[in-house]
Amino acid sequence: LKEKTEDLKRERRLAEDLLHQMLPKSVAKQLRKCQKVEAENYDQVTIFFSDIVGFTSIAASCTPLQVVEMLNNLYVCFDTRIESYDVYKVETIGDAYMVVSGLPERNGTKHAHEIAKMSLDLVAAVRQVVIPHMPRGRLELRAGAHTGACVAGVVGYKMPRYCLFGDTVNTASRMESTSLPQKIHISSAMYEALLTDDAYEIELRGEIEVKGKGKMKTYWLLGNKNYSVQN
Repeated sequence: LKEKTEDLKRERRLAEDLLHQMLPKSVAKQLRKCQKVEAENYDQVTIFFSDIVGFTSIAASCTPLQVVEMLNNLYVCFDTRIESYDVYKVETIGDAYMVVSGLPERNGTKHAHEIAKMSLDLVAAVRQVVIPHMPRGRLELRAGAHTGACVAGVVGYKMPRYCLFGDTVNTASRMESTSLPQKIHISSAMYEALLTDDAYEIELRGEIEVKGKGKMKTYWLLGNKNYSVQN
């Protein structure tokens, strides 16, 4: 009986660990208790998007299995690295990778700095990811981030998802889509949030036309003088 009880506890821990990989712990706890998860407003968070440069053409030259293997290698690398930062991985959509800081657990004014350091890490890390079927090839990342307010909540009953909503999400996505290979494109809102630490190397990009937003003043995040990426 004791052995069966230990086995049951072990299986329950495994199930909970798996659930916590898919949903925030606080949300998973409410769902386990069959409670309704209320949507929540967040005044300030920082959202990061990235995708692979030329992914469509790369995928066209690969078998489906090779595409999955390539993306798995990439995301295992990213997933491992983001554990060093106070961030939450929202989801992956194809070759797009979405991360947020400042929710579900609020972290004061740290969110922009956490995303900035993580972004520098991921842009450096992508060059080290080996593509099994393209040993001489190297992936390039296009990244963008924005700071602002958003709403977060659980949608769906089967395979429920923790989703973010609001203009901040759209703007962060636009920062990524108008970025360049191996560059981190940030909005003026995120730039201002990073000014509390003068260690960042930031370059003015200037005013650019952003779909649905008009002209926006944006910047390139180049590095941090007091921080080096993980080996």
